[in-house]
Amino acid sequence: MLSKRVIACLDVRDGHLAKSVKFVNTKNIGDPVEKAHEYYVDGLDELVFYDITASSDKRNIMLDVVEAVASQVFIPLSVGGGIRSVSDATDLRLAGAEKINVNSAAVKRPELIAECAEAIGNQNVVLSMDIRSVDPSAEIPSGYEIVINGGRTPMQLDALAWALRGEALGAGELVINSIDADGTKQGYELKLTALLAEAVRIPVIASGGAGEPNHLYDVLTEGKADAALVASMVHYGDYRVSELKQYLHDRGVKIRMNW
Repeated sequence: MLSKRVIACLDVRDGHLAKSVKFVNTKNIGDPVEKAHEYYVDGLDELVFYDITASSDKRNIMLDVVEAVASQVFIPLSVGGGIRSVSDATDLRLAGAEKINVNSAAVKRPELIAECAEAIGNQNVVLSMDIRSVDPSAEIPSGYEIVINGGRTPMQLDALAWALRGEALGAGELVINSIDADGTKQGYELKLTALLAEAVRIPVIASGGAGEPNHLYDVLTEGKADAALVASMVHYGDYRVSELKQYLHDRGVKIRMNW
């Protein structure tokens, strides 16, 4: 069995670390470069960097901020926001990203996943999905809908169907961002996470809702996720990365211990 991972998410807006609740009321809360270094030193397994307004602003990601963050960490760095082409993906790789996250642009043009996978390898292409709960319908039988542009634009696209298509096109990992759980600190959306994790053969990263260490345990066991993404609970100093990993280790979860 592969080790489970703890991943910290840096949502970046205008070069500042930002945090929202359910994708709204976004506030600047610090320096992403300082936080990246802090989490790396404390034993973080992987770091995800999202330029959260690149897609909605129709601009490219801020490469200078990516380079600054990459200079502070020596663990896998996954970067997303405004990636529309293989050229964008290549630029990010040159800036220090190991993996690239595609989201809105891939929903609009699914071939982007296959193009990036061919250019930089499946294992380096992550399909990030922003998902909200809706009433099941003929168009959305799972009851989970894909939303793009930072949660602004619902797409009438079923999340389960999109996850399966993304895997078929060459995505090497999935990030499941639950809009309903985002920033609430009430726990991950376990039903959604398990639904997608059981359907695909690639690793699934759960995102949205972590507030206590037991939330990570629940999503890595009951939710069947391969990795748990955290933001608020470490950004605000409620917990340290090392504390979360020790908690999981003590509860029998196979986790990489760096100390």
